[in-house]
Amino acid sequence: MSTPSAVPRTAPIAIAPKPPRFPPSRQGSLHLDPYPGLRNGIDSPDSDSPNGLSAAGPCESCLRNRMRDCVMSDDDESCIACLVSGAECSLAESPPPRKRKLNGHAEDSHSKRSSPGRSDNRRRRQQQHSLSSTTASSSLIEEMANFGGPTMLKRTLGLQTDRYSQYIGPTTDFEPSLINLSSFDPHDESLLARGTLRRVSENETFLMLPDNNTPGHEHVLDDVDEIESIVAPHGRKLIDLYFRIVHPGFPIIQKTVFFEKYERSYREFSPPLLAAIYILAINWWDHSEDLAPLTRPNVRELERLVRTTLAEAMYRPKLSTIQAGLLLSQRPEGDQWAPTAQLVAIGQELGLHLDCSNWKIPPWERGLRKRLAWSLYMQDKWGALVHGRPSHIFSSNWGAQPLTQNDFPDVEWDENDEEERLEIERGRMLFGQMVQLSLILAEILEAFYTLQATQAVANAGPQGTQLVLSLAKPIQLKLKDWYAALPAAIRMDSTFQGGSPTGLNGTGRLSSIGYLHLAYFATEITLHRRIIRSIEAGAVAEPYIQHICRSAAKARLISAMDFVNRLNHSHLRAFWYFASKTNFALIGTFGSLLWATSPGREEAEWYRRRLGEYRWTLSVSSKPGETKGLTEFAMGMLDITTGLLKQLPEKPLLSRHGSAVDVDAARRQSILALGGMSGSMSMTAMSGIIETGSYSAGGADGSGMQSPRSPGGSDSSDEGMYGNFSATAGMAGLRD
Repeated sequence: MSTPSAVPRTAPIAIAPKPPRFPPSRQGSLHLDPYPGLRNGIDSPDSDSPNGLSAAGPCESCLRNRMRDCVMSDDDESCIACLVSGAECSLAESPPPRKRKLNGHAEDSHSKRSSPGRSDNRRRRQQQHSLSSTTASSSLIEEMANFGGPTMLKRTLGLQTDRYSQYIGPTTDFEPSLINLSSFDPHDESLLARGTLRRVSENETFLMLPDNNTPGHEHVLDDVDEIESIVAPHGRKLIDLYFRIVHPGFPIIQKTVFFEKYERSYREFSPPLLAAIYILAINWWDHSEDLAPLTRPNVRELERLVRTTLAEAMYRPKLSTIQAGLLLSQRPEGDQWAPTAQLVAIGQELGLHLDCSNWKIPPWERGLRKRLAWSLYMQDKWGALVHGRPSHIFSSNWGAQPLTQNDFPDVEWDENDEEERLEIERGRMLFGQMVQLSLILAEILEAFYTLQATQAVANAGPQGTQLVLSLAKPIQLKLKDWYAALPAAIRMDSTFQGGSPTGLNGTGRLSSIGYLHLAYFATEITLHRRIIRSIEAGAVAEPYIQHICRSAAKARLISAMDFVNRLNHSHLRAFWYFASKTNFALIGTFGSLLWATSPGREEAEWYRRRLGEYRWTLSVSSKPGETKGLTEFAMGMLDITTGLLKQLPEKPLLSRHGSAVDVDAARRQSILALGGMSGSMSMTAMSGIIETGSYSAGGADGSGMQSPRSPGGSDSSDEGMYGNFSATAGMAGLRD
């Protein structure tokens, strides 16, 4: 990330003289200890001021020092900062300020006041100056400057309000061995001419730089005021909608910290992050009884602001920049490849690709970093799939550790709302399983869809299909194990117990588990597309191998179509991951591939009818107000592919009896042929490829699609030799 060359000297945070001792601060329900070395209550995330001290509007001196509040001394004659600096406090003759309440009961003076005009904002910012002195008194004033303000952000690495971080890699102009010679203060910071070094571990160091030298910084408050004015007075209701619908299935925001900041002032947020949350939440405007009858805010104006503010935020990247970019990518029209590349680059700038488990940062930031790292990983891998592009993240340069329960906040729900607690826990399971599935998807993309992998299959010549099948077997087994290990709370069949879908028990809660199961089918399809392509390339001549591979592919298609047919209102109205609209389309694309490669007219006709039924299912799922931009995209792609299939030449009419005889003969011939192959491929190995990992036609999640054309499930009257074929039962019978 390029930065302006003229960077003023900055001071370390709060070094030298010991600050005054204050009574212990009040602790909220979630204990976060940003810096274990400080025990005076200053860094408590749930505290606005210590007991016995009260927060007020800033005095003239504090206003010049960019303080939003003053902390008054016990005698209310002067604020703490003025006492330390020896300045005369303008509040000495003012009435005593009111104490602010905690835990969601803060006064609304900041969030409800009218937004000042741009000229007033600029005039105020011109009066502010940076506390850059290295003297002891200035350091203590800097400690006090955040007192009663954004306390939970002071010791963070990626969310400070006035500085941003740059990871110092091993090949930059900073030599690691020389960095270790620097003199670091008790807060692991060292002041240099270029900026401030921040050491977070023995091997990892960042360069901290001031925000105020970056382009667009002078407009930040103007931008956030304008964003809030567009949604006012509905900002809080939109925030509640976001955390009710989006956050459980995509937990990339620290909810406790977010609300602690929001209760003070929306101005504490990065403009693109606040705008992105509002834009996403507006998609569920009608889901709120209070908002539904009202006019929606100007979304286009919000999108204009978020584009400009996000571009400027990239000059001073923070974790909030990644959060904003990821949320914007979840819009139905937001899945673009170029922004994903930018997010990956910013994530590397912030060190998200590194193992932060033992870094000297607040524990909650470590968890947030890991969640953001894996969200970025998923964005890259699923973006590579849906856009057909090379991935930007490689295992050789990925150090993020697996997610654990400790990487999520301990308390994020109302203690009296058991259903909310279960929803949050279900969302965490959903997020974790999506990460695991994305790792399997990454293996498929690496094994089959890189240029090197494609060339390897081509170079294998007649053995290309055997190579593909041997590579596919261990991945297919991983998919099977992944599905078998799914927690019961996020299985699709659990949402149909008792005939009442989960999430509709009178509370209007929605369920986002659909996007995980759809992603599973897309992963299966991505694997089997490559197998079908290798067969149709003419690399294998054994009819039996073609038959069982095509039958396995057909079983996946039937189950995927059945899954879409069983989605209900609680699923369709929920949050869907950005890749979902393309994953819906991939089902139709896979069916079109099987139609195009069908050996006979009967099988081709069967796929034609099933694709027609699938389109009908998509159209029913696309009712007004539901899955906007989701299933419509899949229908459009299906119309395009089926239109192309009309150009296919007429396929031969295969005899049902003759086909069965041919397949049985081909089976015996293939067994003999495979017996002479090397040990890399055998019938046992092939059985691992063709067996269904979870959904099998005719099984518990079988092919009983309900549509106008097939009221009782699959129409077996004219399916030919492929009709009603079970990957788990039929294929096992063929092998016996």
